[in-house]
Amino acid sequence: MSDREQDLARAALNRADVPESDHHFEGGWPGAERKLLCLEPEGCYPASPLCCVKLTCRTLSGAALPGHKDYLGSLMGLELRREALGDIVLPPEEPGTAYLFALEPAAALICQELRSVGRTEVTAQQLALDEVPEFAQAERRLQTATVSSLRLDAVLAAMLRCSRGMAAELVAAGRVEINHLPASSAHAPVYPSDVFTVRGKGRFRLTALPGKSKKDRQIIEFFQY
Repeated sequence: MSDREQDLARAALNRADVPESDHHFEGGWPGAERKLLCLEPEGCYPASPLCCVKLTCRTLSGAALPGHKDYLGSLMGLELRREALGDIVLPPEEPGTAYLFALEPAAALICQELRSVGRTEVTAQQLALDEVPEFAQAERRLQTATVSSLRLDAVLAAMLRCSRGMAAELVAAGRVEINHLPASSAHAPVYPSDVFTVRGKGRFRLTALPGKSKKDRQIIEFFQY
């Protein structure tokens, strides 16, 4: 689940009076963005359905390395559902290595079938969660801006410091994703915790809506990854 989907799931669980002791969200590592909702009724013996696949590039020194989108595209090429995949972590201290969190059946398929990412050959090794190394988590600087509305083009323009027209063009060109899914309309509403990926520009998270400005514009709080 994306952050937005997790918020919706929490709201549904609260409405259904499901005790907090009977569920939790798990992503495989402490800084996970995409997480699985695990329901654990009293008396059950929970075991995590997640595992990790370590992908190692086989490239010559100095060759271009795949990025997050390259890995995701290759995984989608295996006809895996996005819901079966968690975070894809590319540790800067391990160039050419990616750690992919996934449900166990998906992880097994990746280890059997994935041989390349883009034009780069890779080897796959399945890891238990307790074998995953600790990843450094960079400190992120929160930024604020004001927008006239919580439409995608308005929020994107504020984050990128460009015009709404240019933001709408990026959406129309297919260069924008919300929560890892292609954005279909520049008029789409956005919500706190949404993650925006703009090809060639970067990735941003809308963290909060602190209130209104003196000119009655919506204040947004966000950071860039």
